[in-house]
Amino acid sequence: MPRSFVRIYPSVDAGNGVTRRVLAESPELMVVEFRFAKDGAGALHNHPHVQATYVKSGVFEFTIGDEVVLVRGGDSFVIPSSVTHGCRALEEGVLIDTFTPRRDDFL
Repeated sequence: MPRSFVRIYPSVDAGNGVTRRVLAESPELMVVEFRFAKDGAGALHNHPHVQATYVKSGVFEFTIGDEVVLVRGGDSFVIPSSVTHGCRALEEGVLIDTFTPRRDDFL
């Protein structure tokens, strides 16, 4: 039976003015879109996954470990495994996050 490589995932209310939608996933990698309303927040948290974030649009204040940085559309960065991080949208915006391995809690 042929395997489909394209799958459509629904948007999920992640709370605090944020929606989350898985764009693609495999056991080794996951790509997720996060849409933030102005003042939407991703609470401080950590996880064992390595995370790379691309700021598609908007301006965000990110806390990564002990560092607080301002990022905007076009910026990207990596958050190492188990480092505490979170963000607040200073204006409406979109983040594209990749995780390795996949975050099974998002499925």
